[in-house]
Amino acid sequence: MGAHPSVLRRTLQAGASAAVVSGCSGPLSTLDPTGPAAASIATLWWVMLIGAAVLFLLVVGIFILVVRRPGWGSSVSPARWIVLGGLVLPACVLLPLLAYGLVTGERLLPLPGSVPPQRIEAEAAQWQWTFRYPGHGGVETRNVLLLPAGTPVDMVVTSKDVIHAFWVPRLAGKIDAVPGRVNRLRIQADQPGRYEGTCDEFCGLGHAGMRFAVIVLPPAEFAAVLTLPPPEAKQ
Repeated sequence: MGAHPSVLRRTLQAGASAAVVSGCSGPLSTLDPTGPAAASIATLWWVMLIGAAVLFLLVVGIFILVVRRPGWGSSVSPARWIVLGGLVLPACVLLPLLAYGLVTGERLLPLPGSVPPQRIEAEAAQWQWTFRYPGHGGVETRNVLLLPAGTPVDMVVTSKDVIHAFWVPRLAGKIDAVPGRVNRLRIQADQPGRYEGTCDEFCGLGHAGMRFAVIVLPPAEFAAVLTLPPPEAKQ
């Protein structure tokens, strides 16, 4: 016996909702931020989504009017339709989104602040990450990044062989690791915990397994842990 249409519809809606919600969480979710940079990126994503939805609804609304009321808008010349529908309407939505995106992008830059950031060096190599802590005697950790909670950190990222990309989705955006070049990314975790980082640039057959753990500790504990033997992530 076939399912009743209303029951089937509710089941599909529930499944779609569950899929959408599950996609907004997880260790590599950009929509579950725990740092100021990641929060700005997530907010920008939602603002862009809302802007795109508004523009889509405006276009669909005009389309429905044309279909249901033949002759609607016939008094408007084709040239005016092109100007109003192709330039003015998108500009009313896209220009504010562009301005917001530029302002948000400016906030993500590693600019000087009231609190001097710590410096951690990240070196990528097929297919592992090495992290160095110059402010703590040059201690190294491999495939494990230690961070102090609530403290801005400048990640100085480079590569030993091919192009990689450093990315901790819940804490900040990504930045490329390029051989012979040093890139800098400002990162901060709001609270202690364990997070996941990954290489976000295809770098060879081992790319899928090129991940690293991010352990965020209270500042005092962070300093104490760096005096211990360096941890090694399980492969």
